[in-house]
Amino acid sequence: MSINLSNQSQSVPPARDLAARFACVKGQLRLLVMALLVIPSTALAGWSLYDIFAANGLNTLESVQLGLGVVLFAWLTMAFWTAVIGFVLCLLRRDPLSLAKQQPRPDQSVALKARHAVVMPVYNEDTARIMVGFEACVRELAGTPEFEHFDFYMLSDTQESALAEAELRGWARLKARLGRAGEHIFYRRREKNTQRKVGNLKDFCERWGAHYESMIVLDADSIMSAERMLDLARRIEQNADTALIQTIPMPVRQRTLFGRFVQFAAQLYSPMLATGLSFWQTDSANYWGHNAIIRISAFVSHCGLPSLSAPGPFGGEILSHDFVEAALLRRAGWKAYLLTDTTGSYEEVPANMVDYAVRDRRWVQGNIQHLGMLGTKGLSLRSRLHFVFGAFAYISSLILFSMLLLGTADALIKATTAPQFFVSDYQLFPSWQVAKQDMMQFTLWGTATLLILPKLLGIVLALLQRRDYFGGAWALLKGAALELLAAVMIAPLMMFYHSFFVLSVFVGHKVRWEAQARDGETVPWRAAIKYTQLMSCLAVVWGVTTWYFTPALFMWLLPVLLPMVLAAPIIRLSSHQHIGSIARRTGIFVTGDELRPCMAIKRVDVGIACFALTHRLPATPALPAERRQRMPVQCLNRPAALQPALSGQ
Repeated sequence: MSINLSNQSQSVPPARDLAARFACVKGQLRLLVMALLVIPSTALAGWSLYDIFAANGLNTLESVQLGLGVVLFAWLTMAFWTAVIGFVLCLLRRDPLSLAKQQPRPDQSVALKARHAVVMPVYNEDTARIMVGFEACVRELAGTPEFEHFDFYMLSDTQESALAEAELRGWARLKARLGRAGEHIFYRRREKNTQRKVGNLKDFCERWGAHYESMIVLDADSIMSAERMLDLARRIEQNADTALIQTIPMPVRQRTLFGRFVQFAAQLYSPMLATGLSFWQTDSANYWGHNAIIRISAFVSHCGLPSLSAPGPFGGEILSHDFVEAALLRRAGWKAYLLTDTTGSYEEVPANMVDYAVRDRRWVQGNIQHLGMLGTKGLSLRSRLHFVFGAFAYISSLILFSMLLLGTADALIKATTAPQFFVSDYQLFPSWQVAKQDMMQFTLWGTATLLILPKLLGIVLALLQRRDYFGGAWALLKGAALELLAAVMIAPLMMFYHSFFVLSVFVGHKVRWEAQARDGETVPWRAAIKYTQLMSCLAVVWGVTTWYFTPALFMWLLPVLLPMVLAAPIIRLSSHQHIGSIARRTGIFVTGDELRPCMAIKRVDVGIACFALTHRLPATPALPAERRQRMPVQCLNRPAALQPALSGQ
């Protein structure tokens, strides 16, 4: 049964009120620690830039570069210290929330009491993949004593008639294969996908959500083990003040070189980075839209999303809904946590750089829209930080790109203009140009430290604690070295794409939120050239100009310009499955989920190989009885009423 907090007493028990206030103070202290690390680091970086620029007097271009540089360093230092804190906590095996030696786990001896739903929203997806992944999750729980507490819903918003028909055929075959377990699975398709995924989940919650305590939200490519789903359900039942628990979905089943690079990097660095995030997020974690469990009563009461009336990119339907839903849950007094244990929660990522960039284009618009919601009443500081950091993950690329262009323009102006040694009529001695070589070296190495040291810490941590997971120390070091090289090659391409996407959002270009490409195929040369020709032409002109006028600057820019010139072959070759297979056979980018895959991943691999549709078109599947409840639209201009038992925060 669902917990009905509206019937609880309006008074807050003193012990709970004291605990809530202590948790609030502890959370504020964590943010204070981060501020004491980030602000001085940013100030030091800003002072070093100022000292370099001011040596010969600040001009307009240098002033703009200085301002942009300080903002960029603030972003870099926040990410850096998050990684360092994550490294220390992981090295000492400390829980990021309590700082205790043992991470708290739900009592496994206590049986589940409530009912829970596992929901998979889909939209114009590959039928075989969604059916096989859905079945894997069902079969995972079907083999446990707690299976009777779960129902499974495939919530289709598919609009293409051929795919909708294939879903019906695949569903009929799936239900027949599952036997008695098929009594717990349901398929619902909406004819009109109003409000996209937001409306899809809202429809489920309003019609059937009252039957369940919580819902585990899957994506179309999600895979979750029985142990992880049961763990999430127990955590929700045993923590009445918690509305959201987000897992870290690890990429799996990648075949291309690019996909394997992303998969390896995520497996290598995510535990450390997530631990650092959890340290300062505390009970105000973010929501990433899938592979998470949500308390339905809280979601229905506080997560009805309005349409925004703001102009430009900040108005219209809320696109990246997950960040906002987490913020609204926290605003209402509910707690949200990030699990740093990465086992049992998986996803698939775009297998080539073009599809990866297309997916990012969708997220750029949604995340920038969050900047217009910073003034929402009652949000916690952490929720506002989530909004800022989510947008800045892409805006930072534009800032860096702008700094490079402005620096080039400034260097070209100086190279083509005679220096002025006497700047006043009565100047006795000339003003010699000063080059702060020592400070330049200090700034360069400091920036390299901010960028590279978190990766090195992740490698050291894996060598000490998880080298067998990556096939041994040598395989880990080999993969880590190639990951660093690949990251250097790919970073300029993603910088260009993200900069272009951010600019397109601010000039008013809209994006269609279509189904994501997941499996991926080798990118044809024509497509690779089409998506890189502007970038490569810009890099050639940029490189030739700087080489002719300022050869020293050209050498500094070469690590950025060379990948941009070679973008088409990089995209083409990294998307080739044959090259990915060679990398797998030679032990490059190997992970434990390949060496020792869990049963859920094995089920998907076997299911894909054996998948087939039934020949006849079945009738529309029956649905369970509805228990209607309304999901009210939230007002963002006034704070939500806090839950009575949770208001002492």
